[in-house]
Amino acid sequence: MDFAFSDRANDLRRRAEDFMNERVYPAEETFDAELAERPDEWDSPPVVAELKKEARSRGLWNLFLPHEPWGAGLSNLEYAPIAELSGRSPYLAPEAMNCSAPDTGNMELLAMFGTAEQQDRWLRPLLEGEIRSCFSMTEPDVASSDASNIATRIERNGEDYLLTGRKWWSSGAMNPRCRLSIVMAVSDPDGQRHRRHSMILVPMDADGLTVVRPTSVFGYSDRSHGGHAEIVFDRVRVPAANLLGGENEGFALAQARLGPGRIHHCMRLIGMAERALELMCQRTLGRQTFGRAIAEHGVVQEWIADARIRIEQARLLVLKTAWLMDTVGNRGAAMEIAAIKVVAPEVACWVIDRAIQAYGAAGVSQDTPLANLYAHARTLQIADGPDEVHRRSVARQELARWR
Repeated sequence: MDFAFSDRANDLRRRAEDFMNERVYPAEETFDAELAERPDEWDSPPVVAELKKEARSRGLWNLFLPHEPWGAGLSNLEYAPIAELSGRSPYLAPEAMNCSAPDTGNMELLAMFGTAEQQDRWLRPLLEGEIRSCFSMTEPDVASSDASNIATRIERNGEDYLLTGRKWWSSGAMNPRCRLSIVMAVSDPDGQRHRRHSMILVPMDADGLTVVRPTSVFGYSDRSHGGHAEIVFDRVRVPAANLLGGENEGFALAQARLGPGRIHHCMRLIGMAERALELMCQRTLGRQTFGRAIAEHGVVQEWIADARIRIEQARLLVLKTAWLMDTVGNRGAAMEIAAIKVVAPEVACWVIDRAIQAYGAAGVSQDTPLANLYAHARTLQIADGPDEVHRRSVARQELARWR
């Protein structure tokens, strides 16, 4: 395994670190204030537009996308330390660099499988940061940890498809700049388990598409990212030309999308854990209990030591996975992708939880980013597949060696 970074990747990492220190962290207070001033709005507050302009001027734009000519051409491994830095401020930095979910996964799909017409209509404005998008896969009436349960139907009708069903947790759908939903639906109910689904590009203003409500995460509306939405598709008519990839290839497309998406989440989770550890060290060195600094108590030193050890272990597994994705492909890295999707959220949740404990009541308040970071990290033990499904995947691949 070779984890060495190119000179270009090192330069971009340094620029990203400067951007975080000089612009992102100082903007967090403004970000929170602007959100509070706009309680009924779902678009990102004005400070994000300023940061996007600055990030672009520094060459920190679309770094997640390895597919040239669309992206920066960085490998997964080279992108890892930059994504980690952005995870330290997950509600600001990823969008500022046009590297936030679900747009990243949608852009990857369009870059890999979109027609020239689809790329011109949707991919280009997404790459420019002019519009947002959502991904509609999860459904409220089925166990979505098994994607083959999906019930939303897509049926051919002349030169069009008709789409009928209900989705939820379509991230970003509340944003007024969300113009596109990539929808996964059943196109062949009698087909083989992994040959029953298709993906289709649905404009958000299509007749029959209704955004029913936003869904909150631990009480957070997540307005900064355009929220999560429940959407009803009532015989939505979409041109056949909007089909993404081939008919009944939706499951394969989903796997192609979720591999990079999962590792990007894990990269950012390492950054969240690092920031939580940094805050924990600052807090425990700066406060006293029972006549000495909190950091001098043995139990707190165990927290700090264990946090560092766990973060380093998780980072190494993320880097190994990124290297495998670059060298043998997503399929060859399938077990490691499943493994990091368990490990990274688990580590981040543990470290953030200990940092909250070190802060006491302040840790669960709005005066630190910790409660918000915890909500984000804990959600990622469910999003993009729950831990149990990924553990099952690892176990099955391990057992296959001995059958």
